[in-house]
Amino acid sequence: MLGVLEGARIIAHTFGSYMEGFAVRPSAATYVTVEPVSSLAISGAYDEESTRQARSQFEAFMKSNNVPRGAKDPASYSYDWPRQDAEEDSFIGTHGRVFDLIVLGRPGPSAQNARTPPLEIALFESGRPVLIIPGTAPKSIGRNILVHWNRSTQQARTNAFALPLLQRADQVTVLMVEGGTLEGPSADEAAQHLRRNGIKASASTVKPGSRSPGEVILEQAAALGCDLLVKCAYTQSRLRQMIFGGATRHILGHASLPVLMAH
Repeated sequence: MLGVLEGARIIAHTFGSYMEGFAVRPSAATYVTVEPVSSLAISGAYDEESTRQARSQFEAFMKSNNVPRGAKDPASYSYDWPRQDAEEDSFIGTHGRVFDLIVLGRPGPSAQNARTPPLEIALFESGRPVLIIPGTAPKSIGRNILVHWNRSTQQARTNAFALPLLQRADQVTVLMVEGGTLEGPSADEAAQHLRRNGIKASASTVKPGSRSPGEVILEQAAALGCDLLVKCAYTQSRLRQMIFGGATRHILGHASLPVLMAH
């Protein structure tokens, strides 16, 4: 949880942004573990006590980091928790439409990980990018960025969402994994587009060998010392990803750095 809150705080501090927290519960009567996250701050809270705990943890974190509360228009570095009751998962998709970014924890099989439905609702229903934070609190986000270029419409849209972060980065690498792309512009052309937007971008194309595209992407991010991965979500259908696997599925299960995703 603290990693997700810190990730949201870093972004909000960088851009002078307002963060809003609330608790969520599964739309169906399903038991899952509590996982508060932020900006939107989303938790797996299912009763009044869990909702109070989620709010208390969220507010305690903000106060301990000297984040002001309740800024008015225009937005500034601040936070609020305006809702007393937990909302259903679907609320993330609708409420997220009036925010620039949704921040969530990385889903995973262990009890401390966030659930998958809030992430999928955020990606498919909000029309906004989602910043996915691993369990460990990041020290920085967006100084050294890896952009996975698979030539898809979804990745072009994700790159557009990422422009404010890319323009602030010290280093941006556009990575293309051979054999894992659609028809379209090359990695060099994608990097050139970013340079035309004032971004310090270079291109790299890698042969996967026996590795999956998801493995190659995370290996390259680690080798380059990146603190953010920009990657579209579900170029293949979710059903196909479930059956055959895919880069999105691998990254959601294994990423150790923040990932900015959009669909």
